[in-house]
Amino acid sequence: MIGILSYGLGNVSAFSNIYKKLGFECKLVEKLEDLIDIDKLILPGVGAFDYAMKCFDDSGLRREVERLVLVKKVPILGVCVGLQMMANSSDEGALSGLGWIDATVAKFDLESLPEGYPLPHMGWNNLQVLNEDPLLEGLDNSKFYYLHSYYILPKNKEEVIGSAFYGKKFCCVVRKDNICGMQCHPEKSHSHGIRFLKNFAEI
Repeated sequence: MIGILSYGLGNVSAFSNIYKKLGFECKLVEKLEDLIDIDKLILPGVGAFDYAMKCFDDSGLRREVERLVLVKKVPILGVCVGLQMMANSSDEGALSGLGWIDATVAKFDLESLPEGYPLPHMGWNNLQVLNEDPLLEGLDNSKFYYLHSYYILPKNKEEVIGSAFYGKKFCCVVRKDNICGMQCHPEKSHSHGIRFLKNFAEI
């Protein structure tokens, strides 16, 4: 059973619809009882870092989710701001992140970006596989949809398994054991996004 964390942010219905069409059991997780019998988790996120962290804290889900992820080693996928929340901190806000990945979150430097690279980075861009991983099987050089101005900087470069280019190469996909994250939006990325979500369900 895949649990989609519904804490007030993210297009949770899009994830749910994709998994139902693929034939995977899934449900929205809105309260603690919904976490019973969960095999995998998805942490979506949109908007500002601090607001996302506050919503997650206020949901009452954080403590049990952290037990499942850090102790029980339940696989989890963070998407967009959901990935950024897994870092220690973000330049976008003052609150601490979850600290599941030893990383910070930085903003693209608009002044150093070449002409023709406005912020936010919005639209379709290719994903480059850096380290072979079942999560990215069949997805090298595939197109995904992006909408962001910030990106994650893991200290352990081996945890970066996918990148994209927007004026410079940046981290797009992270995997640290059972903790996975993607900066772009698989739920909006048509067949490639569906393949990615299927890969996550099967790892």
